[in-house]
Amino acid sequence: MKFTGRDARLRRHSRVRRRVSGTGQLPRLCVFRSLSHIYAQVIDDTVGRTLATASSLEAGLRSQDGQGKKVDMARRVGALVAQRARELGVKQVVFDRGGYQYHGRVRALAEAARESGLEF
Repeated sequence: MKFTGRDARLRRHSRVRRRVSGTGQLPRLCVFRSLSHIYAQVIDDTVGRTLATASSLEAGLRSQDGQGKKVDMARRVGALVAQRARELGVKQVVFDRGGYQYHGRVRALAEAARESGLEF
């Protein structure tokens, strides 16, 4: 059986998820990226609830500079999800990079979330 890049990412992600879990006091900041878009969620895994979410598909983000570069969009998504989490009283999260390398769009999202007040 031939493994694809997606299969490898899902194996890495499941390996990380065995150790990383979000709680009410320390939720999980989960990142998913597709070829065109990036999504971020703050999740409390103990009750299985998403606390805050942001994505590059949101109309408010897309209308700022037209389309923009993907890394710039990831920065905006990171800042927005951090702002929404802070409004709910979340100050610290555990970062779940979703099996992706901490590089490019994933790194830009994480750094923007840190700059906007989330600690991880």
